This record gives sequence, structure tokens and C-alpha cells, in this order.
Amino acid sequence: MSGMTPHMPPAAPNMPRVGDKQDKAGDVQRMFADIAPRYDLLNRLLSLGVDKSWRRAAAAEALLLHPKRLLDVATGTGDFAIELKTRSPQTEVVASDFVPQMLEIGERKAAARHLDIRFEEGDALKLPYPDASFQSLTCAFGFRNFADYERGLSEFWRVLTPGGRLVILEFPPPAPGLLGSLFQFYFRQILPRIGALVSGNAGAYTYLPESVLAFPDPARLARLMHATGFQVRYRLLSFGIAAIHVGSKL
Repeated sequence: MSGMTPHMPPAAPNMPRVGDKQDKAGDVQRMFADIAPRYDLLNRLLSLGVDKSWRRAAAAEALLLHPKRLLDVATGTGDFAIELKTRSPQTEVVASDFVPQMLEIGERKAAARHLDIRFEEGDALKLPYPDASFQSLTCAFGFRNFADYERGLSEFWRVLTPGGRLVILEFPPPAPGLLGSLFQFYFRQILPRIGALVSGNAGAYTYLPESVLAFPDPARLARLMHATGFQVRYRLLSFGIAAIHVGSKL
């Protein structure tokens, strides 16, 4: 049920704790710094390339109102920021993350494509931007890593202009049923092995499935966004493997 809190397993060695209200920021930062060089390759392998279509769908939502300034939070190696800037060259895109190693890779990728994107180090729970700085804000596959979801949403609300739009792209927990069971099996039994083999970091790819299983289901995330003040709608992608939540600041 959406109101239930999932059981939190003890963290494995070299694996950050999962879920909301967890003291995990430092561990998450170190983990992503460690896997940064192979992060893009693993994303392609583990999603079979489907993540590209998810980003395209989320980018269309983020750019629907033609924002002048857009902030991509937890940008990682910048794939989503690059998608956004490619689609809307006239939009000023700022890409923020608290892992310098990821930002360096993102900067190189954007430069290779001759895209003018500002990559800046910043904490998503204390964004270094004034109130009402951006017309659009995005967060793709990074929100579940936040140590405090409510605080993160409050920061999103703060830096958005009135009428601004928030787009969160995430992996929801697998829904009950055969497909959900197969997804859980893949996430818990296959993905960690592939990730450990390619990245050399077993903890990181044990953390990934556990962080998804501990994440709020789509309806609960929508309620958290609504409690912050957003008008919310969401839709599932690829039979519920991913979800886009769109929040409007009225």
C-alpha cells in the first residue's frame, strides 16, 4: 500500500543507506564519484537503451512552456541536461550536482557537442540559487538519492518562479504482479552482477535496486509534491518501469 513504509535492510558494505530521512549524502557522493567513469556505459547496458526514450518524454514536459532558464538537479554526467539543451538551444540550462567527477564528464560531453551548458557543483538540499530563479526544474533518476525528499521538494519550490514547472523522472518500486516480480528479480539478481562486473563496485549496484524498492510509489510521491504546494500529475512509462511526475507552481 502507498502509505506503508518499506522495510529498510541494513546497508551492505560500501553501500549507502536507502530511503527517506537517511544520513547518506556523503556515502552517495563517494559512491557516484567511484563509478563516474563507467556510469554512462552502465546506464545503456542496464536499461537496454530505453532510458533515452524516457528522457525524451521528460524533456518534452520540461520544455513545454518554453522556459528561459532551466535547472537540472542531480545532473550526473549531464545526459538529461544535454537532451534539454539540444531540444531548446535558446533556453539557458544550468546543470547541478554534488559529485565533481560526474560534472567533469558532463562538461566534456557538452563541449564535444558544442553545447553551452553551465555545470555547477551544488547540494540539492541547499541549492545555491536565489528564490524564483528558474522557470523549469528537472531531476532525472537522482531524486531517490536525496537524504530528505521533503526538503528537496521545498528547495525546488523555492528556486522556481511562480508558474514554473518541476519534472521528476524516476524509477518507482515495481508494482504487484508478474511484470513487477520479473523486474524485482532482474533488479536484485541480474543488475548487481552486471554492474559489479563492469564498474568493479558491487555496493553501488546493490544500492540501485534497494533504493528503488525503498522509494515512494507514484501516488505517494505525487502527495509529497502536492503537500509542498505543487499541482501534480504523473504518468508511467514502459509498463511502470519509470515514471514522470510534473508539478506546477501556481
